[in-house]
Amino acid sequence: MVYNPKLFIAIDHSEEKIAKDLIQRLPPKACGIKIGKELFTACGPKIVDWVHSKGFKVFLDLKYHDIPNTVKKACFAAAKMNISILNIHALGGKDMMLSAREGIDKSTNKPYLIAVTILTSMNEDTLKTIGLKSSLKEQIKNLALSASQAKLDGIVCSAKDILNIKKILPKDFLYVTPGIRPKNEAEDDQKRVMTPSDAIKCGSSILVVGRPITKAKNPELIVNQIIKEIS
Repeated sequence: MVYNPKLFIAIDHSEEKIAKDLIQRLPPKACGIKIGKELFTACGPKIVDWVHSKGFKVFLDLKYHDIPNTVKKACFAAAKMNISILNIHALGGKDMMLSAREGIDKSTNKPYLIAVTILTSMNEDTLKTIGLKSSLKEQIKNLALSASQAKLDGIVCSAKDILNIKKILPKDFLYVTPGIRPKNEAEDDQKRVMTPSDAIKCGSSILVVGRPITKAKNPELIVNQIIKEIS
């Protein structure tokens, strides 16, 4: 599936002014904005409206994970905000994902609905500590397959995971990949990272980049460098 823009910027701030100042330094023709729990909790739906007013598409990154009926209603409510992408946790199970799909389908606005497989901050050791005995690859593969069976539009995963799962998933599936780091960037709390060009080569549909852009002296310059790299 071809999606535009291919780059979303993660704005992880709880202070509205800081978030808005940063967003206004970004080029809406080149990227979208990912609004996560921190910013949405601080500012509510009004921040989504404001970001739209600046010409950006919005990826609402709230990772719903609850009983099926609650998630269905939450997805229906989120879709009303005219967002472009919404995510849920695949670990919530197939029934929850089917209910989420139902919530989106009942809306007049139908954002892409994608499922988080395993967070890119997690590795094999993390899975063991929470009692998951399968390998990281097997967990991701099983969750991705379950998401496709629930008729979701794609998944959130590490770019490193795509080659292991792409052959069992629909051809038009979206692969949204965080953990993207330009060359020479140090790893932080992300355990499974990749450069923008390598991620696209692996099959990423949409890249999510946060700190390498939001902490830069010239965020727009970094955005344009990444777009040039993946074009």
